[in-house]
Amino acid sequence: MSSQPATPQRRITAPDIAAKKGVEPIVSLTAYHAHTAALADKYCDFLLVGDSLGMVMHGYETTVPVPLELMIMHGKAVVRGARRALIVVDMPFGSYEESPSVAFRNAARVMKETDCGAVKLEGGRRMAETIRYLVDRGIPVMAHIGLTPQSINVLGGFKVQGRTDAQWAALEADAQAVADAGAFSVVLEAIPAPLAERITRSIAIPTIGIGASADCDGQILVMEDMLGLSPRVPKFVKKYGTIGEQIEGAIRDYAEEVKQRAFPAVEHTYAMSATQAAAQKAAVAPNSAAKPRK
Repeated sequence: MSSQPATPQRRITAPDIAAKKGVEPIVSLTAYHAHTAALADKYCDFLLVGDSLGMVMHGYETTVPVPLELMIMHGKAVVRGARRALIVVDMPFGSYEESPSVAFRNAARVMKETDCGAVKLEGGRRMAETIRYLVDRGIPVMAHIGLTPQSINVLGGFKVQGRTDAQWAALEADAQAVADAGAFSVVLEAIPAPLAERITRSIAIPTIGIGASADCDGQILVMEDMLGLSPRVPKFVKKYGTIGEQIEGAIRDYAEEVKQRAFPAVEHTYAMSATQAAAQKAAVAPNSAAKPRK
């Protein structure tokens, strides 16, 4: 009796994420490589290949220097590692701001070369035209407002946005503009909880909080931050693990055993084949016998 081939698992899409608003919380994390993507894929609705990889993986001080080619390389790895979650790839600084047509050219390249399901770009009202242009041409867009890390040279650093009532109207207008332009969701980064809750109630697309509010439609964190691997993390990060300490401890133990010649032990080495070992023993045996005296 022949068994039927397993039905391939359908990957979550941008419309699936949009449909979750008001239904169930959306779970997401960043991912930069195949093996962590495979682990997170079991639990996350979408994985973001964030340009934060420039800081987390490559040692940049900010996300500004990250090139498009680096996003594509990591995007390919994450798509290969995950089978279920929607994969969203960040558009890096300088790849989309010039014009809608330039943004489309670069976003189309990202989607074609990585096979991701959506792109993310920073900016509210100023990027609404570009978002509409991309969506009209078949590219799902996740927006990002509040603290936009690519703009830190204008903002003066990684600063919370919307701390005063006077700043709320602009951020609410940004959220409404990207929703009206066709974004399927919007990241709210580093804004006060009351403002995040207000925006979440007022727009039709899901809000994804990072340093915002539990009342957002979903949450995202940088995976290395929540695992305790990053040396410095923002206030809004909760550490769910201490991977950094575990890695350092494992390296320390390894180094000590190497110095003591305790590693590799017999169980970590390879023996010769039985035939070769017997042949070598036979070759050595005559030479080891005592020579007769004349």
